[in-house]
Amino acid sequence: MADRSPPPPPLADPSANTGLLEVFRRRYLLKLLVRREISARYSGSVLGFLWSYIQPATRLAMFYFVFQVLIGRGHGMENFAIHLFCGLVVVHYFTETFGAGTRSIVANRKIVQKMSLPREMFPVASMLVSAYHVVPGLLLLFATSAFLGWRPDWVGMGALVLGFAIVTVLGLALALIFSVANVIFRDFGRVVQTLNQFVTFSVPMIYPFTMVEERFKSFAEYYLWNPVAEAVLLVQRGVWIGTNSDPVEAARHHLPDNLWQLGFIHLGIACVLLVIAQMIFNRLETKIPELL
Repeated sequence: MADRSPPPPPLADPSANTGLLEVFRRRYLLKLLVRREISARYSGSVLGFLWSYIQPATRLAMFYFVFQVLIGRGHGMENFAIHLFCGLVVVHYFTETFGAGTRSIVANRKIVQKMSLPREMFPVASMLVSAYHVVPGLLLLFATSAFLGWRPDWVGMGALVLGFAIVTVLGLALALIFSVANVIFRDFGRVVQTLNQFVTFSVPMIYPFTMVEERFKSFAEYYLWNPVAEAVLLVQRGVWIGTNSDPVEAARHHLPDNLWQLGFIHLGIACVLLVIAQMIFNRLETKIPELL
């Protein structure tokens, strides 16, 4: 009797089935990498995860003392410490995702060399760890803002989600490109550190967007080409605006008229960049094992 069993599938390169979709298909392995990175960060620490609350709480307390108590209203704005902390949460999340994602493959070289797995998993794991550590800062921001009169609303929550969606997709896209570039030339790790130093001063965090409009007039629209600046403004719309005595007037005065339109445009561009980053990663990842 003839054997009618189906023929065996053709042999394939174990690294061929890669990509972001494959990363999330292997969620269990991704979870292990995230847990490993979080555990390594707090290894040997007595307080452990509590530092994720202590550090942002200390920064918020310093901002509040300096800008609310010592100086008074920063730039003539209400609750300027909350305005600043909104930006700090976004900037910290983006720079952590970008920086840690860039170093992720080199930092996990032993796993890359020994295991067959999608190498995109390392930048994604770094992004998830950064998201994990931004939660305490967000909780402190919500609690302090609620004490000052903020109440969540659907429009504000939508702005908050859109702002974080922009920096998540953008940070992951840049991490994919620079993580593989950092394997080829370690200088890219230093380049990213330098770029991240400029982020703090390129967003309306320690100064309001109205100052940009006053100083640069019509050229202020080019300032909003910065997706991180747009994300900061969206998060400020979601939280800080609600702490003002007149939220409608504060939004009219301190936010651009096309805030939502620009937000969705930036998110679309970030998604396109993520697709391009995946294509670049696919072309260069074959060189990773030998270069490590």
